Amino acid sequence: MTFTRPTLTDLIARVEADINTRLPGGDSRVRRSFLGVMARTLSGLAHGLYGYLDWISKQVFPDTAEAENMERWANIWGITRKASVKATGTVTCTGTDGASIDTGLILRTSDEIEIITTSSGIIAGGTLVLNVEAVDPGELGNLETGTVVTFVSPLGGVDADALTGALTGGEDTESDILLRGRLLDRLQEPPMGGAERDYIKWAKEVAGVTRAWVFPEEDGAGSVRVRFMMDDTYSDGVPLAGDVTTVDAYISIKRPVTAELFVSAPTAVPLDFDITLKDESGATINTPSIVAQVTAELTDMIRRDAIPGGKILISHVKEAVSIAAGEFDHVMIAPTANVTHTVGQIATPGTFTFTAP
Repeated sequence: MTFTRPTLTDLIARVEADINTRLPGGDSRVRRSFLGVMARTLSGLAHGLYGYLDWISKQVFPDTAEAENMERWANIWGITRKASVKATGTVTCTGTDGASIDTGLILRTSDEIEIITTSSGIIAGGTLVLNVEAVDPGELGNLETGTVVTFVSPLGGVDADALTGALTGGEDTESDILLRGRLLDRLQEPPMGGAERDYIKWAKEVAGVTRAWVFPEEDGAGSVRVRFMMDDTYSDGVPLAGDVTTVDAYISIKRPVTAELFVSAPTAVPLDFDITLKDESGATINTPSIVAQVTAELTDMIRRDAIPGGKILISHVKEAVSIAAGEFDHVMIAPTANVTHTVGQIATPGTFTFTAP
């Protein structure tokens, strides 16, 4: 039988009735009377205890436990929250030949993201490429190629501004949602000494990996092909060569010695959309807020449904548009049919066009 936590109003009524029943002539319902104050004081205390018990009841189950207690559950099963990681890359500095640049120098973007040099050198031919990493860990440290950064402290013979190469690999601390998902996977699907789900679990243990798939014997008898995505790290979610190397090395330590392992990134196939949004009267309603909602729903749908070599169903595309907040009606110009992919290909968000009729 489900237990329903009593409200404070219910508790006050119960205590008042109990006092009046047990104390003939007393009336705890009189405001500011001793009995009335006592009734409300006891009710407030009981309400707080009910609240604490309600909270405890959630902590004893891993699917409802809050962050701290969920981490304890995860630790019991050998799962730890993935820590944040600093982005790394290069920066190209310019200046006078012979000018030197040391390690440990801070450069800053226009929006206050700081990176630090991790190598040193001397400018030759007017330029010098140095290794850098983000000062703070997290995804904010991932910078696009050509981002302008400025030395915090001026250097003699060195131009104040420099251009970054791509800084990649920055990861935020694993979210509660992803940690809970890995914990529940471990509880619901225990390790089987090299089953398909074990490879997925191992891949997801690597920082930044959000999705993974296993394709047994794709490369011959005894082979295991693993493909994975890093949706929160890169705009299209497709990992870079360095990420593939990292996942390969991690799984290689855990896999059965008899399995021949192949790890690779899926090949991105951007899925473009062309949609006309309409209101109740049939008029076009491509307002920024509705467009943003539809774009978000389609992006989430791709993340849920896309698998390497899989299919995006047109019915799911239309459903994603229909459930977007503010959408009343629409015409799907493209795509008009299921979108299929060959081995290793995966759908990623492409161009979103909202055409007026």
